[in-house]
Amino acid sequence: MYIKGAVEGAANTESGSRVFVYEVVGLRQSEETDKTNYPIRKSGSVFIRVPYNRMNQEMRRITRLGGKIVSIQPVNVLEELNGQAPNSNATSGENASSEANGKATPVAEQQPKSNDNKGNTMTQAKAKKDAHADVPVNIYRPNAPYIGKVISNEPLVTEGGIGLVQHIKFDISGGNLKYIEGQSIGIIPPGVDKNGKPEKLRLYSIASTRHGDDVDDKTVSLCVRQLEYKHPETGETVYGVCSTHLCHIKPGDEVKITGPVGKEMLLPPDEDANVIMMATGTGIAPMRAYLWRMFKDNERAANPEYQFKGFSWLIFGIPTSPNILYKEELEEMQQKYPDNFRLTYAISREQKNAQGGRMYIQDRVAEHADELWQLIKNEKTHTYICGLRGMEDGIDAALSAAAAKEGVTWSDYQKEIKKAGRWHVETY
Repeated sequence: MYIKGAVEGAANTESGSRVFVYEVVGLRQSEETDKTNYPIRKSGSVFIRVPYNRMNQEMRRITRLGGKIVSIQPVNVLEELNGQAPNSNATSGENASSEANGKATPVAEQQPKSNDNKGNTMTQAKAKKDAHADVPVNIYRPNAPYIGKVISNEPLVTEGGIGLVQHIKFDISGGNLKYIEGQSIGIIPPGVDKNGKPEKLRLYSIASTRHGDDVDDKTVSLCVRQLEYKHPETGETVYGVCSTHLCHIKPGDEVKITGPVGKEMLLPPDEDANVIMMATGTGIAPMRAYLWRMFKDNERAANPEYQFKGFSWLIFGIPTSPNILYKEELEEMQQKYPDNFRLTYAISREQKNAQGGRMYIQDRVAEHADELWQLIKNEKTHTYICGLRGMEDGIDAALSAAAAKEGVTWSDYQKEIKKAGRWHVETY
């Protein structure tokens, strides 16, 4: 799954300058995206690190891209609260469907109104900081990427399915690239863009555990869908640069890898946690990594300190049965751990919802809203949403109805569990 967002690349030179962090909403990926008719992935605020001497220039760029600055904070204040501030935001020239995504990790929570809440918020922020202290970030940067090699490139969509989706495994044994479940890596495609400049990196969610598919700490895997869309003016079929490169790459080919990045989609360390996963398409990538860590026998053997005993529930939205990515893996884990893993499909072109229309993931959530609400109320429950933008509205509507039965306002409750680090969304 491809992610566009807060790329933690090489930072600007900041010595001798004060540094500020802009919190920005509504930011387009580039001026070119206005000319497209496909959805652009986003997940709330983007945080941009800006030296004092570039503040006005950055403000103009943000305005030009349709963004709105909602807060400006000195970076040292945010570092005191959250341990570190995000690096400068960079954008890619390609984003659409399952290949595009905006990811941003909040630097600081909103100031609460009461002293008691302030103490709770600071405690939560410190707990998140402590839990993520050892998470590897930016081992390889865009100006010095790791050169990995392709081991395998296997199709995930079976006959009769829609689109091209590949599971690609890379050899990383020759370097020091370490990562954990829920993180992403950058891929820099070869060649130059339309302006003659080197192609920018694209971020993709990692689909393997920290030990890799072979559980030997020597590989990293991605789930990539080839971006394909019709040009809004010419009607010409356009293919994504990086996704096409990856989907057709061959074993032995070299690839430039950066990262890893990301601390927002990480699994809780609690072996007794409840994990709700809602995914569409290649949004399954991080969920696959979670499930392998929880239920794959050889992976469990490699992690004696983490033996999942909780409950996980995957609600997976796809257009057709041949588009069920990792189908055999998922169903094998469900059969082996029926008390710990529940698997629910929403197959839009084959199943009907209660109103007789297509069955989407939000319809499945509505069917099980009361049960999901009871799970979400449990302090041990973490919820992860990854996939097409628009699914959030239906999910929120279903959970709002369930919460209202107990006199709870879902939007307020959702804010609280976000602050507690139990609600994670990444949609495009």
